[in-house]
Amino acid sequence: MTALVAPDDIAPGLYAERLDPTEKGFDRWTRSQLGAVAARLRPQGSALARRVQEAAGLEAAVQALDDAGLRAALVAEGPQAIAPQGSARALALVREAARRSLGLRPFDTQLMGAAVMMTGRLAEMATGEGKTLTAALAASIAACAGVPVHVVTVNDYLAERDADEMRPLFGFLGLRAGSIVTGLSLDARRAAYACDITYCTNKELVFDYLKDRVATQQAPTRAQRHLQALVGGRPQAPLLLRGLHMAIVDEADSVLIDEARTPLILSEKAEASKDGPLYAQALELARTLQAGLHYALAPERRELVLLPTGRAALAGPCAGLDGLWQVARARESFVAQALRALHLYERDHQYIVADGKVHIVDEFTGRVLAGRTWEQGLHQLIETKEGCELSDHARTLARITYQRFFRRYLRLAGMTGTAMEVAGELREVYALEIVPIPTHRPSRRRLAPDVCCASAADKWRAVVENAAEALARGQPVLIGTRSVQASEELVEVLQAAGMPHQLLNARQDKEEAEQVARAGQPGMLTVATNMAGRGTDIKLAPGVDAAGGLHVILTEYHESARIDRQLVGRCARQGDAGSAIGIVAIDDALFREHGGALWHAARAGAARCPGGTALQVLRRHCQRRAGAQGRQVRRQTQKQDRSVDAMLAFTGELR
Repeated sequence: MTALVAPDDIAPGLYAERLDPTEKGFDRWTRSQLGAVAARLRPQGSALARRVQEAAGLEAAVQALDDAGLRAALVAEGPQAIAPQGSARALALVREAARRSLGLRPFDTQLMGAAVMMTGRLAEMATGEGKTLTAALAASIAACAGVPVHVVTVNDYLAERDADEMRPLFGFLGLRAGSIVTGLSLDARRAAYACDITYCTNKELVFDYLKDRVATQQAPTRAQRHLQALVGGRPQAPLLLRGLHMAIVDEADSVLIDEARTPLILSEKAEASKDGPLYAQALELARTLQAGLHYALAPERRELVLLPTGRAALAGPCAGLDGLWQVARARESFVAQALRALHLYERDHQYIVADGKVHIVDEFTGRVLAGRTWEQGLHQLIETKEGCELSDHARTLARITYQRFFRRYLRLAGMTGTAMEVAGELREVYALEIVPIPTHRPSRRRLAPDVCCASAADKWRAVVENAAEALARGQPVLIGTRSVQASEELVEVLQAAGMPHQLLNARQDKEEAEQVARAGQPGMLTVATNMAGRGTDIKLAPGVDAAGGLHVILTEYHESARIDRQLVGRCARQGDAGSAIGIVAIDDALFREHGGALWHAARAGAARCPGGTALQVLRRHCQRRAGAQGRQVRRQTQKQDRSVDAMLAFTGELR
């Protein structure tokens, strides 16, 4: 395989992966600033345009090749294509391969995106510009060069869909493609990772990596494994992955930034919990404490601190109890966790209850995280709170953050429609340079001025009226909500108004593909959480474009403006018509939790429902504050990960 990084950067032993850098915070900041200066000085757009023009000049010669000759030429060109200077000929070859196998001739902008990713950078492409094909072009070139590629996306639906859609291209080039989804057996996972190109979600990929690390902890390197076999040690099961060669991360800002707040923890189940009375007692004690007096609560940061007055208040009730209640530090920690279960984790927001079990909901995608549980008794406390049967305890085997995991790839690349807002953090943490890619066609999206209502009830009425107007014009409507609870509140209003609709949230995620396929039909009204916000391509039925295209209604601003832009980006894709509007309430969570004095001023007097510039000033203020808190949480996650660092690397050293 052609080397992607200097040999000194590669960890010796079983896996191909980078060594963790030892740079300090100031080193990262300096590198980030120098990278920003270099990015501004580098003529990225013009160089990409010239390379694509050169590829267009080679198109006639490439079309003269037969299928076998085309495949052989791309394999021969592969090493040059993954070099820093790239290869226009490889772009021309893979474009022709896509035309023959998929019946699609990639746009120049898609070739530009593929060229960016081949050189280990991040392509910012507007929503609807065909990133699925763009990633497949880059993956095909790398795989033809002998580099195993992981195409990482945000959910099972996209991983399976994209692999299936692009499989004719891969098959034409003699490449094998696999996909990893939740519930796949170990043998099936191993076979999928053995393919030239593997589509997978970020969470499944990281947990499979952790499984490999746990499996090899006792014999981290190849030499140690051979020695163990010679002396009659227990044979090791074959690993799942072949190493971390190249990753193409779709929706990179979501994976690398939004979901990087908490480490991923691989655990094993212990015996079923018999501590039900203990959890019930902790919740009972927690309910006797008062916010502000006994504990400090910061919902926007999901933080809770037990104050000295709270610790003192526990001493009396616990005096007559046995066990851990007699140990001050233990009871304080346990009750603090119970307080978090009561006040920081809400049903139909962070989790849902289905079939008598608590299921964690991914707040960024709106999907259930199958098989995942919270640690340190939090999951059992929430189960007790909801009256569910207690699940088994979990013992931590290994943990890692996204920041550390993705930096271990020999080559990391990605694409997204919303990256510039977090360009500095992507450059500082992942050494990823962002290259904007122009749109293939001018946008036809019409944005109406956002509306702010005095209450949630007023908001839902305004949403229903706006949706009815769009439906009367023959437009399909997509209404985005921030939580499962909000989506179901809106459904009740729609039912009372007699408006037919379909609902897409964590409770209906199995029907996602069918519901998305119907969402572009005339007169179709779809209510969805963030599940429909990223990577969802809603195809318009005949006649819908003339009626105005898909109409999107945003009902609550998110902590990141990027998530709002992703939802709006479901309409007016690839030159189609489309429209969007934001209809929010002044008491929405973003304003309450991050607005501060500006929010209180906006609620006062005549400014009770700010609109126009005033509303946008309030939104930007709240999202800036939320973004700053998010960055602080991610930095703290990185710091804690390095201090805990309970995993053995394949070199046999702690890192």
